[in-house]
Amino acid sequence: MVGESEASNRPADAPRQVDVPKSSMDNISMGSCETDLDASLESILKDSNLKKKEVRRIWKNLVLISLAFLMNFTAFQSAANLQSSLNPANGLGTASLAVIYSTFIISALFLPSYIIKFIGCRWTMVVSLCGYVTYPLANFYPHWGTLIPSSVLVGLSAAPLWSAKCTYLTTSASRYAKLTDDTTDAVIHKFFGVFFLFFQTSQIIGNLISSFVLSSNAISNLDFPTCYNKSYIEHNCGKHDCQSNLTAARLLYNSSECPVTNLNSSGPSDSTIYTLMGIYTALSLSGAFIMALGVDNIEVQCAETRGPFSLLIATFKQMKDKRQLLLIPITMFSGFEQAFLTGDITRSFITCPLGVNWVGFVLICYAACDAISSLLFGGAEKYVGRMPIFTCGAIINIALIITLLVWLPYPDDVALFFILPALWGIADAVWQTQITAFYGVIFVNNQEACFANYNVWKSLGFVIAFAYQNFICVSSKLWVLLAVLLLGMVSYYYVEFEERTKNSTEVKSNAKSPEENKAYVE
Repeated sequence: MVGESEASNRPADAPRQVDVPKSSMDNISMGSCETDLDASLESILKDSNLKKKEVRRIWKNLVLISLAFLMNFTAFQSAANLQSSLNPANGLGTASLAVIYSTFIISALFLPSYIIKFIGCRWTMVVSLCGYVTYPLANFYPHWGTLIPSSVLVGLSAAPLWSAKCTYLTTSASRYAKLTDDTTDAVIHKFFGVFFLFFQTSQIIGNLISSFVLSSNAISNLDFPTCYNKSYIEHNCGKHDCQSNLTAARLLYNSSECPVTNLNSSGPSDSTIYTLMGIYTALSLSGAFIMALGVDNIEVQCAETRGPFSLLIATFKQMKDKRQLLLIPITMFSGFEQAFLTGDITRSFITCPLGVNWVGFVLICYAACDAISSLLFGGAEKYVGRMPIFTCGAIINIALIITLLVWLPYPDDVALFFILPALWGIADAVWQTQITAFYGVIFVNNQEACFANYNVWKSLGFVIAFAYQNFICVSSKLWVLLAVLLLGMVSYYYVEFEERTKNSTEVKSNAKSPEENKAYVE
């Protein structure tokens, strides 16, 4: 049955082997073709210079892929973070994000295997990155006729991009583990940690760009508000934001003593938007060029030979594996919590009390902590294990949800505007590095189907969150987040304990006495 593999019965620290038919990173294959690995690496392992060269080659590809993603998502994520603030009319901004992740689900079920099979991992990533370029371009003139088609294209590009990236990194990690005599599990976590360090750094760069560009009209926009209308915040911001028109609310609560309308209620000028989106477009294009010109080809010959409809079937068959079903809630939560940050924290806890120009500055704290934590958690898993890291992320998120349910974002609570997103970034680093790596470890011999499931369920979390974005209050969204997180952690703990029990049983069965082994041979 799909999803049930030999790897699931191995000890957690046992190396997972992959087939590498050539001693070059240009052609690396994964899957059930394990018998040729030792032969393919024999000449490299005997020659220290070749071994060092191959290790450097793997690191070079990892860094360039990470850099290409950094450039692309500096543009895309920063533009996405501003959608609920820049394009609030009739919910256009959040609708575009919902379309992206809805299309992503369809894409994840049909496209990755087909595209990777015919053009390979590297060119799949190149073509997909080009699809992302259309999103900042569409924001030059945000309209239902421009932003929605662009969102469809981004959604179609996303699943092949992330599936190719995951396949490339896990394949490289398996080869690197053999070259360095390390465990594949540890290397996978290390590689994903490095990748997400770059990936989350894109938030820092993008938010710096948006903050200074949106504040360029007046230096006073860089001053933290010292005067605010309590009634306006108590009725429209934070947990009390029920998606009302913020401009109308500011006019309603405006006063000469403390004018609320100073908070960029009319939004940035067209020229400011053109400058911002022009920068984002250039960065997005740069990412595609880096991927096309700098990254080596990697061929996954044994992993998938199925067509797109076969992957759809395999994806659903994968859900026959109880472990996959139990990982659905925590996977969906990773989508819910990112959607909440993008759609609600940016609008309800930043734009509403402070102004849209402060979105980037506040999210820099989120991005910096996310990036640093991604690297730390990627390396820490080898020493402390997955469960303590998952538990740490859950405790932080639960504490933050409770805090947001009771906190009113008055501007004089300056520190909280930066501390809370920073903590959210630490928790997000857990979900983005550990869930993906966990899939790669326990479903190592069925990667494309398992990563398709990961993409589908995470995206469904995004879609549901953005679908009810304009219809319920922030307080209700926080309760939904809390419920999904608790369910997800209970299910995760069950999978983790089941894996440990299986591994312990396997170890005991293999630890036979000499007499037993002799009797077995006779």
